[in-house]
Amino acid sequence: MESPHRQPRGPDDKHLHPQENSSIHNPPRLVAWEVTRSCNLNCVHCRAASEKGPYYGELSTDKAKEIIDQIAKLTKPIIILTGGEPLMRDDIFELAEYGTSLGMRMVMATNGTLLTPETGEKLKSAGIQRLSISLDAADAESHDRFRNVPGAFDSALKGIEILKNAGLEFQINTTITKHNAKEIETILEMAIRLEAVAHHIFLLVPTGRAKDMVNQEIDALEYENLLHWFYDKRDKVPLHLKATCAPHYYRILRQEARKKGEKVDFDTYGLDAVTRGCLGGTGFCFISYDGIVQPCGYLELNCGDLNKASFEEIWSSSDIFSRLRDFSAYEGKCGRCEFRKFCGGCRARAYEATGRYMAEEPLCVYKPAHG
Repeated sequence: MESPHRQPRGPDDKHLHPQENSSIHNPPRLVAWEVTRSCNLNCVHCRAASEKGPYYGELSTDKAKEIIDQIAKLTKPIIILTGGEPLMRDDIFELAEYGTSLGMRMVMATNGTLLTPETGEKLKSAGIQRLSISLDAADAESHDRFRNVPGAFDSALKGIEILKNAGLEFQINTTITKHNAKEIETILEMAIRLEAVAHHIFLLVPTGRAKDMVNQEIDALEYENLLHWFYDKRDKVPLHLKATCAPHYYRILRQEARKKGEKVDFDTYGLDAVTRGCLGGTGFCFISYDGIVQPCGYLELNCGDLNKASFEEIWSSSDIFSRLRDFSAYEGKCGRCEFRKFCGGCRARAYEATGRYMAEEPLCVYKPAHG
């Protein structure tokens, strides 16, 4: 699922500044945790091809708390409780409360259909700071077809009202495909009407069920035009905009700033100035339902098993993470690109296209200055 988080209040996240090479890497700022793979929907784009389950090997409550302890010992990141559908896990409120008690910012990615006034109050009591609700169309028919369950759209809207009544912050996430790319502005306007604090767009990565949707990927030029449109909207709407699985945005941001004669710093561009496009293995990692650590949810490479090693050991010692942190190891035009430390290309999209996670991003029209 997707990541609900917000910008920090100050520019002190030094570990987010891109480094060309770093033998000692700082702890992650974001950890997405697939606390369960079970889900009540059957979305056509699901990276995990989630179903109702149950799934063998799901981590116990005690093991999950042990992992939270390990993360807290190393750092205090934002932890994104995701799935599947995290509300299908019986101990989800207990885990959220435990992470909160250790000083971590606990957020949740949900489809919104299982929210009730009671769960809303439990989420608030457990310290959940923000939730993301996924809306992939501006109308029920299209959204429900995408989610493969009639009534999913209306249930998500009801869930949003429950969050608002509970005083919980929420954002709207939208996965962009050919079927909804032309209505993205309408979806953004809907997010504003719903009083979301942010709208995050996700560019389709063809993994899981989405492998059958490869023909629904927008092409490289559409991709570029969409991100330029998104950039132009950043100062014109009353909510925060973020592009995910779309690392080119951080190149475009710098290109546009250069045209305006602006300096890309925290005061002007907030967190966008001190982060980079692909954070997999650098400022972010993903934990699967059975304890496997990956660079992200879309890049299914086993970087270590939390049933056999600690979080710190995996984060510090994974060969895959080490390679991802070596920006000079990028292949093709990504390796020649002057924006490589800001963009990085989507490593998951490169892997799906070529079988090599350091290969060049396949959906990029930019031609590097040096060939």
